[in-house]
Amino acid sequence: MTDARPRLLLVNRDRHPWPLDRPRRQKYDALAELVELRVLGAGPEHEDERFRLFPPRPVVDLGLLPARVARELRRFRPDAVLVQGVHEGVGVLLARRLARARAKVILDVQGDWRGAARLYGSRRRAFGRIADLAAPVAVRRADAVRTVSEQTTELVRALDVEPAATFPSYVEMDVFGGPPLPLDPDPSALFVGALERVKGVDVLLEAWPHVGVGTLRLVGDGSLRDQVTVCYKAGELDWTRRLEPEEVARALDEAWCLVLPSRSEGLPRVVLEAFARGRVVVATRVGGIPDVVEEDANGLLVEAEDAAALAEAVARVLGDRDLAERLGAGAAASAGGWRTTPDEWAQRVCGLVERTLNLD
Repeated sequence: MTDARPRLLLVNRDRHPWPLDRPRRQKYDALAELVELRVLGAGPEHEDERFRLFPPRPVVDLGLLPARVARELRRFRPDAVLVQGVHEGVGVLLARRLARARAKVILDVQGDWRGAARLYGSRRRAFGRIADLAAPVAVRRADAVRTVSEQTTELVRALDVEPAATFPSYVEMDVFGGPPLPLDPDPSALFVGALERVKGVDVLLEAWPHVGVGTLRLVGDGSLRDQVTVCYKAGELDWTRRLEPEEVARALDEAWCLVLPSRSEGLPRVVLEAFARGRVVVATRVGGIPDVVEEDANGLLVEAEDAAALAEAVARVLGDRDLAERLGAGAAASAGGWRTTPDEWAQRVCGLVERTLNLD
């Protein structure tokens, strides 16, 4: 008997630890029940035949992507390719031409490509102008597009393309679910994300000395690590380069608020994770953040690059336990609309694939 399930090649930017942590394993296992799955991405060597992983080299990987995808198109012969990221989508479309394959290309738009190319490390910024020209081509030439928020949907519609589906990124509720814990006695703020200009970590470093209450913990790595290192060595903050999902959940439990001073965003998963742990979010009015963070209901919003306003908002939360608890309760209440099981996520992805394959 032949397997009637569609064959799906998933091309993403996630770094895959090995062995896979439980949330990723559950997500991929659920999807593999519905499709024949192959995953192409970054990570160490392993023995699972479903995965083709390579050592992560951010800019180099974009250049190598077409050849790598073309190889999988010839070997695996997928019916569809789901690619995360507009710039990666250009590489997948080129790979399809190189391999002379007929696989449908589904583009996963998770943020504003116009800012992302310029707000990461200097090597990526050099490709910003090229990215501005190439990204709309990927959106228009993909067979289907998935978006994650109203903002990303509007970006796509501005190019006269209607998304085939809109749903948020998967949040590991087995890890981040459960009753929120009471706030610690001592106030603290948490930042989780890439140490890049796109995430506004430099604005946070400028703002923090003016907060005047509590402590700050950063989790992440990136091209601004030298600035963070100076503050870390001066004892101004705590810094961890990387945490597993379970450790991120604990870090949220230990904090009074999540701070996300981004210059550009899609619908950041860490905001949904903070909501699930009942923690208020102090963030900027960019991208899909205002779609989920409601002023004085589950968080506080400030303008991007306004260090003074950011410092004032963080100080309000860390200096007022009642406010932190009230907004944290609002965050927990709003988390329900974003809860997704591995099976539900897999059903959404599979539904998107099947609709795309039936377009002809």
